[in-house]
Formats: sequence, structure tokens, C-alpha cells
Amino acid sequence: MSFILALDQGTSSSRSIVFDGAGRVVAQAQRELRQRFPQPGWVEHDPMEIWRSQLDTARQALAQAGIAARDVKTLGIANQRETTLLWERTTGRPIHHAIVWQDRRGEPLCAQLRARGLEALVSERTGLVVDSYFSATKIRWLLDNVPGAREAAQRGELAFGTVDTWLLWQLTGGRVHATDASNASRSMLYDIARQRWDEDLLAALDIPASLLPQVHASSHHFGDTDAALLGVSLPVCGMAGDQQAALFGQACVAPGMAKNTYGTGCFLLMHTGNRLLRSRNGLLSTAAAQPGAAAQYALEGSVFVGGAVVQWLRDGLQSIRASSEVQALAESVPDSGGVMFVPAFTGLGAPYWRADARGAILGLTRGSTAGHVARAAIESIAFQSAALLQAMSRDAQEGGGAPVSELRVDGGACVNDLLMQFQADLLGIPVLRPRVTETTALGAAYLAGLAAGVWQVLDELASQWQAERVFTPTMDRDRAQELMARWERAVRQTVAA
Repeated sequence: MSFILALDQGTSSSRSIVFDGAGRVVAQAQRELRQRFPQPGWVEHDPMEIWRSQLDTARQALAQAGIAARDVKTLGIANQRETTLLWERTTGRPIHHAIVWQDRRGEPLCAQLRARGLEALVSERTGLVVDSYFSATKIRWLLDNVPGAREAAQRGELAFGTVDTWLLWQLTGGRVHATDASNASRSMLYDIARQRWDEDLLAALDIPASLLPQVHASSHHFGDTDAALLGVSLPVCGMAGDQQAALFGQACVAPGMAKNTYGTGCFLLMHTGNRLLRSRNGLLSTAAAQPGAAAQYALEGSVFVGGAVVQWLRDGLQSIRASSEVQALAESVPDSGGVMFVPAFTGLGAPYWRADARGAILGLTRGSTAGHVARAAIESIAFQSAALLQAMSRDAQEGGGAPVSELRVDGGACVNDLLMQFQADLLGIPVLRPRVTETTALGAAYLAGLAAGVWQVLDELASQWQAERVFTPTMDRDRAQELMARWERAVRQTVAA
């Protein structure tokens, strides 16, 4: 039997999962990742903690599976995207903590880029908007603020990478500096139509090209691990940003298929095939996971604070002791009692793109309880995702396609039945939860397995997908539209005039 080891390095944890040739989970291990908040709006990770926690979970997963590394056919990587690292090429030493995708310190530079009229160029070349969410302004901040960084970069002594590139560098002992198209497309420096780093954007941001990794298809033999790490050398044959990996793991490989991942943030992607569809409704065009030489594309909308709102209820408000308690607290009341929670802790992402938005709890009365706030927090995840899907369906229809007819879901919060039912009610379409919810890691495994010969064609992967539960809409459509209108009013109250 062929086994595949998938590394799933996320924002809040590092996980490793062993899959068999049928796409079933054999064993897994997970370790929480420390979040660092040095200033308001800043979020950082320790690069060495990312690496060590990922390596430790890989070893643990193999041990729990009762197999040796020699039983593993290949290794795949899925990763938190946009999170930015710079390190010394000779020593592998990071020059600073990793700047996490949620971090907003690049916003002043983004404002400068907008003032210079660069929004159209960025959109045309990258499919993105000018926002500090993406890697480019994080790279520039490091070059401008870490002593000696710019000079070292100009001498070719530093390497840039998102987390996939960092892990690949560590796994191969510094022999391979590479990424895949899906991760490169999130940098705000990559031309997704021509599939190459963009010289004009590099010049506009004053970023040396020598920093950048090579870009390959997502299913590709990137390199081989050092034998000392896991016992034998393993080929790394798959890499993709976590959301594109999840789209692939959900077998959404045909135009019009969509998935939403409910993690720290929420990420809704719709596959558009080999067609680069430009959004008119505040969404992003991005590279999908690329199993072969041909470019693949998707429309994407990102919610900055999804499941993280539950962490805030636990750690900030201290209304629950563990995240698992939130559903029971929310179900202690029949509805939110008119409370609306807009968790714009780090601004609002798509389709609003308001960096100046701040979180707000609205509609409180003397009768409001912790249960009402908890229910409003859970519902906020669905409201934000519904706004994304509505924008996505408009884009699809304006491009001559059909609106999204069903939504496949994954991520940690998709196990919350209350949230999934409310999501189906707001959308008015079925919400499908798969039997294997670890679709991010599964997508990395699928990409690696294709390159390593475990599977030959995409149809083999699609045939493995099965629904565990289908949530069918039960809410009256007028009521759903009324709730969405209330949500939009609440959003308008969180942004500066």
C-alpha cells in the first residue's frame, strides 16, 4: 500500500497527516503555534518554531501510523499563505520573525502605492488588490526596518519565502529554494497570466529579484528531504497554498465548483478552469493548484477573522474556557436576540476591503447575554461567507456562467452543525460536508501522489470524494435577505465615515 505524508502548516498550528492510497486518514499529529502580537495590528510567528513543530508532528504521525518513512511514497506541503520570511542563504538563519498574513503593518506602504496610482497595475498583473494582506509589503517592511537587510538582499545573500518555501528549504538542507504557482500568486509580485515574477512590480516596490524562489507547478518533484530528518530521503512532490490545496482536496477541479474553508479566517474559492476571470465584485483572481503544466485559476474571497472570533471569545472575552464549548453556549438561546457581531479585528477583507474597519458588537439590550454574543459570533462567520458567495455568483453570471449551486466545506469550524445550517439558510443552497474534512492536507497529498505516480488522473481523486452530511436550507428566503441586509448595515457602522 502507498502512504503519503502531508504537512499542513497553518496559522494556529502545525499538523502532519498520513494518508493511504484511498485518501483515508491513517494517523495525524498536531501542535499549536504560538501567536505573537508585538504591536496592535501586528502578528508574527517564530520561523524556527514553525519548522520544529512541523518536523515533530511529521515524526509523531509516522509513529502513530506504525510505519517507517521508507513506507512513504512521497511528501506534500500545504501552508498558510502570504506569511513572509527572509533568511540568510548561507546559514538558513531568519533575519526576523515571520510576518503573518493577518499583519497590517504594511498598510502605510499600501496607501503610498494607491496614491501613486498603482492599483490598476497590481490588479491587471496579479489579480489582487493593493492590501497589506499579501507578501509584497511585508518583504518591503523587512528590507526597510531590519538593520542591514536591504544591503544583504542587494548582494544576493537573502532568500524570501512563504511558509512552503521555508519548509522546503529546511527539509532539503538548503538545497532547494522554490515555491508553486498558487503561493507565488499571493505575493502581489507574480504575473498570473504570464506565470512569472513581474519586473514592473518588483521595481515599484524596490524589491530585489534575487530574493525570489523558483516557481513550479503544484504537482512537481521539488526535491528530496535529508535522510537524517525522518530516517530516509523522501521526494517532495506536491506544494500548494492551503486554500488552493483545500479546493483540490475537495475535488473541485472543474469550473463552477466551490468550497469554503472555515479556519482562523474563511476562504471561499470557486474554480474557473483555465480561464482567468476578473472580478467586478471585490473578489480576487488567483492561481488554483496546478497539477500539470497548464495554468489553472480560481476566484477567491477571504474573511480575515472566521474561527478566530471563537478564540477571541475564549481568550479575550473569556466567556468560554475551550473553543469546543461555543456551540453549546450559542444553542442556549434560540437566536442572537438582535445582536450583530462584526469581527473586524484586523479590518475587513473581501468583498469590502476596508482596512480601517474595527470590530463591533451591535444591537445589545439589557436582556443580551453571553449566549446571544456567542451566537452572533458564530453567525458572523456565516454572514461574511454569504457576502462572499453572493459576490462570487454575480461574477460567475456576469462572465456567462451559472451561480454556485452547492458549497463544499472544510476546516475546523465546519464541524459546528449550528454554523453549517445557518450558512445553508443564508445562501439558499446545499452545504456539503465531506467524510474527510482534512481537505487541505488531502489536497497536498493528492498533488504529491499525482507527481509520484500513486494516482494517474484527476478522475481517480474525484471518485474518492464523499459527503458526510448535507445541510439543506430551511429558512424562508425573505427572512434570509432581511438578515443579510441587517448584516450589511452593521458592516457600514464599523468603518470610518
